[in-house]
Amino acid sequence: MQRRMLSKEEEAAVGKDDLEVRREDQDKINKFSRLHQREMLLEDDLKSRAKEKEDLEEISNELELADEDDKVPYKLGDAFIMLPLPEVQGLLSNSTDKIERSVSATEEKLSNIREEMNSLKVDLYARFGKSINLET
Repeated sequence: MQRRMLSKEEEAAVGKDDLEVRREDQDKINKFSRLHQREMLLEDDLKSRAKEKEDLEEISNELELADEDDKVPYKLGDAFIMLPLPEVQGLLSNSTDKIERSVSATEEKLSNIREEMNSLKVDLYARFGKSINLET
């Protein structure tokens, strides 16, 4: 979106079209703002989960090269425990599946938020036109 100064005609037009902000309009604006903040938090969460999933897949690939009889350190909480390779691979697989389910749930929430934001945008732009900027 390109930003520019308003021309004299546009400034005059804005003054004429200056609508009173009703309570319901302000509620919609506030709701849009809250949804936008949630959207940004969920996007950050998705990025961190994607990184975590990528790390787990990389570890799984590295463990495929290890000997079946080896014991491998596995982190549980703050401690590392030596476990047999097949057990660690199973735990990593479970962790990856858990992250995938979490990512799916977060993406669904994000989709619902974006739909609701678009609905609010339509309502607010219909009421205020160019007087309001809801582009994120």
